[in-house]
Formats: sequence, C-alpha cells, structure tokens
Amino acid sequence: MTVPLHLVKLCVGIEHVDELAKWQNQRWREKRELQHITRMTPRRQAELLAGGSLFWVIKGYIQARQKLVDLRPLTDAEGVARCALILDPKLVRTRPQPRRPFQGWRYLASEEAPPDLPSGKGKAIAALPPEMAAELMQLGLL
Repeated sequence: MTVPLHLVKLCVGIEHVDELAKWQNQRWREKRELQHITRMTPRRQAELLAGGSLFWVIKGYIQARQKLVDLRPLTDAEGVARCALILDPKLVRTRPQPRRPFQGWRYLASEEAPPDLPSGKGKAIAALPPEMAAELMQLGLL
C-alpha cells in the first residue's frame, strides 16, 4: 500500500480561506473542474494520487487543503510544458501551521501535514487570525 504524499503551495494574492473558497466556487461554476497550473510536474505521482492533498499556505500559515484528483501534463499558449493539478472542489480547513515563503510547490509528508479542523469548531477557529489560532492551539486552549 502506498502512503499518501502531499504538496504544499503558497496561495498568492489571497488574504483569507473564505476568499479562496469564493474564487474557486466561481471557477467551479464556469468550468466544472478546479485546476491549478504549475511549471514543474511532480515526479512522485503515484504517492500523490494515493490520497494526497494540496495544502494551501495563506498569510504565512497552512490553513486549508484540497484532495488531489489528478495530475495532467499540458502545454501553455507559448508551447511551454506545464502540469495541471486537478483538485477536489471541497476545501477543507486545517489547523494553522506556520510556513515560510518559498517558490513553487514542495512535497509534504503525511506525518508533517496539519490535521483537519473539527467540523464543529472549524468555523470558530477559522474566524480567528491564523497566528492567534495557532498559538491558542499550542497552549491547548483550542
């Protein structure tokens, strides 16, 4: 059995998870598919597609994830090879985890991935600034 592997990516230009959700809902209504285009194609596709997710870094914290459905090679208008990360439309909020800026995407081992927020507490925790939520969780108060 293959252990799932994940990707982590900066969500540039987005200030809050709700903003990402709104943007993605619009794209879903238009195209009936969510894809994120990357320059580099992940080589560990079998592990990524064995239950892996794309974790989104928003304002310096991993705050949400989406299951990876497929990885498709494509060529852009200039003839450059790219990769389309096909995402499940369900955006799952995660426990905020600090992440420094980086370019492109990075692999994320399952044991290093932040857990999903509990469905009952998720909305309340998500309403807090991510740095405050992370600190309160670290202190065991959430």
